[in-house]
Amino acid sequence: MKIVVLSGAGISAESGIPTFRDANGLWEGHDVMEVASPQGWAANPELVLHFYNERRKNTLNSKPNRGHEILAELEQKHEVTIITQNIDNLHEKSGSTNVIHLHGEILKARSTLDENLVYDLDGWELNIGDLCEKKSQLRPHIVWFGEMVPKMDVAIQEAMTADIFVVVGTSMAVYPAAGLINYINNEIPKYIIDPNMPEVATLPNLYCIEKIGSEGLEEFKDILEKNH
Repeated sequence: MKIVVLSGAGISAESGIPTFRDANGLWEGHDVMEVASPQGWAANPELVLHFYNERRKNTLNSKPNRGHEILAELEQKHEVTIITQNIDNLHEKSGSTNVIHLHGEILKARSTLDENLVYDLDGWELNIGDLCEKKSQLRPHIVWFGEMVPKMDVAIQEAMTADIFVVVGTSMAVYPAAGLINYINNEIPKYIIDPNMPEVATLPNLYCIEKIGSEGLEEFKDILEKNH
């Protein structure tokens, strides 16, 4: 049985990682476009680097929660692919082995000259003057607003081969990731786990679990064990 999971900020919130942004478009006090766009990077790279350094520090100090652990445990009996909008490494920390990061990874940096040059960071700091092997400034390995989502095609292919599709901890408001559910065949069971149920079209075989990620995934795991 192949389970494909789309995870969002809600699952990491239980580990103390702040969700993406609040209702007025601020991200931890910053306008989103100041810290998460190519224009923001061009205008003030120091601010952007500082912002991600703080988030990186938070990520390194965070631990997976029960929701992450359940998804890792499901690999013992099923084929599990996690497509995540999150830039943290908590899925990997909990033991999940097949994770697709749609929006990049906070613990990596990449060249501003050659996007194929990606590096694992040692520690939480990335500063002005940190260069790639081609002597170009390194930037956070994050997909910013206005940039392409390079792994979207891979994610679509994975979603289309799911026997069960699960959405956990995402508002289903950030595209193109939110559109993944539309690639799932009508007969495939789809589970949405979120305490604030996102508005989704009336899709066939859609089951809503209105709980936080860890509690909702416990319920999903019970359902799975009873039926499969």
